[in-house]
Amino acid sequence: MSLMIPQLCFACKLSPSGNEGQGWPDCSWTCALLGAPGADAELAAMGLGTLQAWTLGLPTAVVYGSLALFISILHNVFLLYYVDTFVSVYKINKAAFWVGETVFLLWNSLNDPLFGWLSDRQFLSSQPWSGARLSLRAVVLARVRALGWHGPLLALSFLAFWVPWAPAGLQFLLCLCLYDGFLTLVDLHHHALLADLALSAHDRTHLNFYCSLFSAAGSLSVFASYAFWNKEDFSSFRAFCVALATGSGLGFVGATRLLRRQVEAAGRGPECPALAEDGGLCGEELLTGCQDAGGITLGQYLQQLARHRNFLWFVGMDLVQVFHCHFNSNFFPLFLEHLLSDHISLSTGSFLLGVSYVAPHLNNLYFLPLCRRWGVYAVVRGLFLLKLGLSLLMLLAGPDRPSLLCLFIASNRVFTEGTCKLLTLVVSDLVDEDLVLNHRKQAASALLFGMVALVTKPGQTFAPLLGTWLLCFYTGHDLFQQPPLTPVGSAQPWPEPPAPAPAQAPTLRQGCFYLLVLVPITCALLQLFTWSQFTLHGRRLHMVKAQRQNLSRAQTLDVKMV
Repeated sequence: MSLMIPQLCFACKLSPSGNEGQGWPDCSWTCALLGAPGADAELAAMGLGTLQAWTLGLPTAVVYGSLALFISILHNVFLLYYVDTFVSVYKINKAAFWVGETVFLLWNSLNDPLFGWLSDRQFLSSQPWSGARLSLRAVVLARVRALGWHGPLLALSFLAFWVPWAPAGLQFLLCLCLYDGFLTLVDLHHHALLADLALSAHDRTHLNFYCSLFSAAGSLSVFASYAFWNKEDFSSFRAFCVALATGSGLGFVGATRLLRRQVEAAGRGPECPALAEDGGLCGEELLTGCQDAGGITLGQYLQQLARHRNFLWFVGMDLVQVFHCHFNSNFFPLFLEHLLSDHISLSTGSFLLGVSYVAPHLNNLYFLPLCRRWGVYAVVRGLFLLKLGLSLLMLLAGPDRPSLLCLFIASNRVFTEGTCKLLTLVVSDLVDEDLVLNHRKQAASALLFGMVALVTKPGQTFAPLLGTWLLCFYTGHDLFQQPPLTPVGSAQPWPEPPAPAPAQAPTLRQGCFYLLVLVPITCALLQLFTWSQFTLHGRRLHMVKAQRQNLSRAQTLDVKMV
């Protein structure tokens, strides 16, 4: 299956009905929109230039992947600077920080299933959508329209962090909740499209390939931010964030409009090979049942998930993975400061930090072909074993090997983040299994992604809280009471650390080292156990894919018979 719209008609690129010499009898609507042979007058009337005509011919996978670019350029800067902005620039106190993180923990966990339920609850019901037919193409179009609205709002909420407009504690709480709410809406619909646009593992890895490629490009905003970050003069960094938000908002608007046109055009093609050959976006096949069949309640849906064995094992593993990813993000500058500051320059530390944001996406360009060949399960299991092996090697080597420490700190973050990027493919497979096990009329993609996040998102908040508590418990070093450390990406010169008592100096360094190696060892052991219980791979996965394919074909045949 190809995700590129096949070329025949000049602009809409929809294949004809297969009879040579009969022209394009069924693509007049699309040709009027995008242009076709002999439709130059209509093209000029619509004001479509050469550049716009070229963009309309982009492969669907490229347009879908570009959405990851507009998320990445904002989110990487947010992760790197929001804590330092409120602690060092706005001078938030410790109590307000903990209250904000606690409320954020609750909101961050609950908004995913809440928004997923609001988005997909009509798909669990067999009642027609607003009295009309519900097709998979209509579901995809609804998700694309939601991305067109929520993407620009995400960019606006991103701007709220960098301008002081309220007391620091209140602004911290409101900005976190507002930004995370829109980020959740964007992520849910973007990930749900992965399960809705394609069914086979090959096609989903193809979509994910472009997501990784564009995410890597978006991570370059981390490198650019170094030139503007200055805690004493915040105006230049603020202007940089305005430019990022403007580009992201406009990108969301343009990409979603283009994707909507492509989906609409693909659905009207008579042969419709454009987006899916396995119950995809062809025509208007009904995905709803008889009108006398009722829907299910939220309680019934939760009971179904509680019986979904693979879902339960997966979220247990993913909770640990999310915790480890954010632990690395939060403490990466701290590890560089206390373990490597005497051995590397500021520019080297900044380079390592920037590479740690870009390399996971580039790494996935290699891992995704491996997933096509060996399966996602085997690749993820191999990454867990690699994480365990590298951590044990670092523990045996000790903290006095700077080159090995430097390599381990970077590779630990790269492989951990890379694993997170692959897990969306596993959730897409769980969407298929959920549909087959519960005989749904339509896959509730966004809702299942939201339920996964309900269990795993607390790892985001537990990572900084547990990490700072462990560091304080073992070393007595309180990050809120000590003078704030200049982060690796700061434009200021690398500061000399305060001179502690001789007996305390090795303690802080040793505490950071043990945090660095024992956390990934513990996470790897837990993940290897839970992942060994996950059975949605190999023969079972092929069986689930085949059953979903048969369900889609049966539904299409039922409509044709009617």
